[in-house]
Amino acid sequence: MNKSSRNGLIILGMVIVVFMINQYLQNKHTTTSDIIFDGSIDDVTKILVQKGDDAIELIKNNEIWEIAGNDTMLIRQNRLDNLFNTVLSVERETLVSENYSKWKKFSVDDSMGTHLALIDDKGNTTAYLVFGRSKIDWSHNYIRLDQDPEVYLTNTSVIHHLSTSLTFWGEVPKTEEVDSAVVTDPLLNTPLNSTEPVNVQIGNTEVQTIKIPVPSEDTHESGSSGNEQIQ
Repeated sequence: MNKSSRNGLIILGMVIVVFMINQYLQNKHTTTSDIIFDGSIDDVTKILVQKGDDAIELIKNNEIWEIAGNDTMLIRQNRLDNLFNTVLSVERETLVSENYSKWKKFSVDDSMGTHLALIDDKGNTTAYLVFGRSKIDWSHNYIRLDQDPEVYLTNTSVIHHLSTSLTFWGEVPKTEEVDSAVVTDPLLNTPLNSTEPVNVQIGNTEVQTIKIPVPSEDTHESGSSGNEQIQ
């Protein structure tokens, strides 16, 4: 093999190596689509949301979701629906980093990230996800899975559906208002201040009564009173 042929092969080899490196770098940042949770929602019995030192725990008790440690508030069903139907169906797309050292840059480290853990009835963690806000693109979030070093960009923003606030997930039950102006007589099932005739069954005889109005303070002062009549 002469010198020119050898040089040609060397150059060709260098071109092939450069091409392969370029392809690797391009594929590394190619946008792909992958749903972050492929398990069964029915198997989830505990949800943990944590950001920094703040955390909240939701538990499923007899098919009813509750806030752990709180028995005065009811779960907001729309919050759960958003979690199961929107957050868990988000897709990871562009790979933006493969380095642990970049977690803080993308707000997915232990202190800055919003952590979401799903646990089944056996105590197994079926999913552990960490979300981070993008400082330049509010329509997407960053995400890492458990302790994997890779950080991805999501196809849409879902981090606003995750919070450690008690009032975000729960609400105080509404009490029914009672009209204090109308009090029912337990015997006749009519308002006490009603003077309308009422039919009452006494033995085998039905009689009509006129109820005495509830005396007012003025009536007591004047010493007047009503009379009940039976017709």
